[in-house]
Amino acid sequence: MQADLLQEARRQAEICNACRYCEGYCSVFPALHRERAFSDGDLTQLANLCHNCRGCYYACQYTQPHEFALNLPKALAEVRTDSWLNFAYPAPLARLVHRSGTMIMLVSLLGIAAMTWAIGALGPAGGTGFYAVLSHSAMVAIFIPAFLLPLISMAVSLRRYWQATGGGAVRAADIAAAVKAAAGMKNLSGGHGDGCNFEDTDRFSQARRYAHQAIMYGFFLSFGATVAGTVLHYLFAMPAPYPFWSLPKLLGVSGGVLLTLGVVWMLALKLRAERDLGDERAWGGEMGFTLLLGLTGASGLALYALGGTPALAPLLALHLGAVATLFLLMPFSKMVHGLYRMAALVRDARDRRTGKGSDG
Repeated sequence: MQADLLQEARRQAEICNACRYCEGYCSVFPALHRERAFSDGDLTQLANLCHNCRGCYYACQYTQPHEFALNLPKALAEVRTDSWLNFAYPAPLARLVHRSGTMIMLVSLLGIAAMTWAIGALGPAGGTGFYAVLSHSAMVAIFIPAFLLPLISMAVSLRRYWQATGGGAVRAADIAAAVKAAAGMKNLSGGHGDGCNFEDTDRFSQARRYAHQAIMYGFFLSFGATVAGTVLHYLFAMPAPYPFWSLPKLLGVSGGVLLTLGVVWMLALKLRAERDLGDERAWGGEMGFTLLLGLTGASGLALYALGGTPALAPLLALHLGAVATLFLLMPFSKMVHGLYRMAALVRDARDRRTGKGSDG
């Protein structure tokens, strides 16, 4: 990890620890105030615990033009991004995606979509619905590696993070507390429940919290639809296509709507937010990946609406290309922040329960 980023984050954390004006803003400040000195692991933990709501920046009396020039959201965002790059496996691929993420996403999406379309164009698959274009075995051959390889990569990177931040042993209660905080996006609700200042200086808003929830729950519902379809196919010998009132369709359509609307909302918020309060190096890649998430949801909805038309084949290729690219690049994109943030919330819950910082 870059020493200058850590040193700047350490300088700012020490000033915040002395001031303590923002003590109730989010989980970062109670965690910060439990420490007397900040190791590299402490700073990495704080950075991944931070949700970049920016309320502390607008409340701070030591931002520019004060000589302290505090910008804690930016300092932690830069450490956070750097931690993902260093813990990622394999790290060189993560750095490549970080430098040229949008282009890599576009090339991967178009390449996988073209390959999928070509496989389907070689001859009729002999099934109904999607399987009339692409056989089930071909879909499995494409998506098993696209699912398993990222899982292995993320497991290795998360283990590295946990070791570097001194995670240690936790209890089920710590995990439950972290899940509750993540499910409600507690750290985007502000210290007094008024929201954060992400999209507009001194105006408190719950907009980013709700947009995040729409994306998160939309993604999980869409993934649940895939799981439900897999269970019906293999355990109950009920292959697709499924009627609208079936579990895969209900989960998939509701998930696609939430995911698409959440992405549109989030993009609008990001365009209005001050880039200087985050990691400007990662802005383009984050926007590209957010667009990819939206394309995944929107193409799935279009596929459902137009599945009985000649648009089926190209829409299926586009949707499968988007989904495969999403999963393949997940360990090296902004999407991985969910895993690190969850780990940070688990460790924070343990520290609050024991009353100890990372050094004790």
